[in-house]
Amino acid sequence: MLTEIARAKLNLALHVRARRPDGYHEIETLFAFVEQGDVLRVTPADAPAFRITGPFAGALAGEGDNLVTRAATRFAEAFGGGAHAIELEKHLPVASGIGGGSADAAATLRALARLRDVALDDTRLFAIADGLGSDVPACLLGKTALGRGRGERLQPVPGWPGVPVLLVNPGVAVSTAEVFRRWDGVDRGPLGADPLQGRNDLEAPARAIAPVIGEVLALLAAQPGVTLARMSGSGATCFALFETVEARAAAAVAADRPGWWILETRLA
Repeated sequence: MLTEIARAKLNLALHVRARRPDGYHEIETLFAFVEQGDVLRVTPADAPAFRITGPFAGALAGEGDNLVTRAATRFAEAFGGGAHAIELEKHLPVASGIGGGSADAAATLRALARLRDVALDDTRLFAIADGLGSDVPACLLGKTALGRGRGERLQPVPGWPGVPVLLVNPGVAVSTAEVFRRWDGVDRGPLGADPLQGRNDLEAPARAIAPVIGEVLALLAAQPGVTLARMSGSGATCFALFETVEARAAAAVAADRPGWWILETRLA
């Protein structure tokens, strides 16, 4: 059995520059990852098998086809090999802007590559990832990186490993497609070198759909020791970076509300 952590993805900044004729949006983003996420276990088997366990398994109940099974199918088409039994232990909320499904697909590709002695930087793996979704290549890379295009054109950059992070989701799921549809189409400029000076252009449309996101952001921004508070991706998960573990812990207590999901972690 091989185990892979599907680390939660953060967009430290996300600038939407233009709508594209193909229906996607041209973006500039700074991807980062935290230490925790979903857990994927892969074992060679006589026949394909897939099951979902964990705290958020119920949100995916009844899905016979998802990004994990699609990733496994496309890996087999490209590289061959036998069948596998896959268990996804789901710890991340669904439709929450932290790349849960994309990270799961990427972890599947990494696990299968390790089982079949395929190099993790094999261009065929990244081609599969690109075909599965815009965030999957970044999750496959799994390192701090600038993302352009749909997010698939990646440039690794130095990260901030060990920085304390608090993730908060107010218990709502928002549709990525609907959030992008509500973007006002205004290009507010490129992503600069400092993510603290950036923004998330999807925050306003996400807050229009789920106003509680604004409540989360205001709470996080008001905490002592916070250096950055922002929504990740298309929401509804928000995050805050802190100067110290103690400041993060105090903020976690302040954010403890019924129905809210909270994760204390660090940048990977």
